[in-house]
Amino acid sequence: MRILLSNDDGYFAPGIVSLAESLASLGAVTIVAPERDRSGSSNSLTLDRPLTVRQARGQTYFVNGTPTDCVHLAVTGMLEQLPDIVISGINHGANMGDDTLYSGTVAAATEGFLLGIPSIAISLVAEGGNHFPTAGRVAAELVNRFRERSLEQPVLLNVNVPDVEYEKLRGFRVTRLGRRHKAEPVVKTSTPRGETVYWIGAAGSAQDAGEGTDFHAVASSFVSITPLQVDLTRYAQMEPVATWLK
Repeated sequence: MRILLSNDDGYFAPGIVSLAESLASLGAVTIVAPERDRSGSSNSLTLDRPLTVRQARGQTYFVNGTPTDCVHLAVTGMLEQLPDIVISGINHGANMGDDTLYSGTVAAATEGFLLGIPSIAISLVAEGGNHFPTAGRVAAELVNRFRERSLEQPVLLNVNVPDVEYEKLRGFRVTRLGRRHKAEPVVKTSTPRGETVYWIGAAGSAQDAGEGTDFHAVASSFVSITPLQVDLTRYAQMEPVATWLK
């Protein structure tokens, strides 16, 4: 099995290193990841300059671009053979609810999905990041399931793992995305030269976190697995808009 790994924390991040170690026995693992932290880059492609790919060690490569760039390059020409599956992560922090719109981790997996390859984004829900091996073991279990019985269509899964020892997980739950409150206000400060600068505020707390959501599953010590789609069409508004245009 050919496994392509990427992330948005950089090729050197402990999450992707732990992920590679967890999957090493399941197939041929190749890492193509950004040269630096590109968190929050969403699905952006670099179109205004050429990209470079450099080899760090073994089958680990880093790109001076976004997570989406990395997977796109790998799948559309860099690799001699297409991967059987794309895994993005292990992200250091949650990617639940609205996070998925901004996440570079989810974007890397989305690019694999758009290119017709089963893809998984996996995140460790914690600030401390003490249990990457737990998330790595979860990833290995999911890859094993793909090996044993693949789904009929390409699938994009967003997986969030509680930051606990593996034995403390209560199992898996298939969930929907929850919803956060609006983000906290920007942080305004000044440079030594007196220039005003702004830091984007932290993500808001969970607003829609009831049973069935990713937030609720993780808070209850379950691994949350949310199937995602890319179609942004709001079908319920097609007829009202058509009427409005008459």
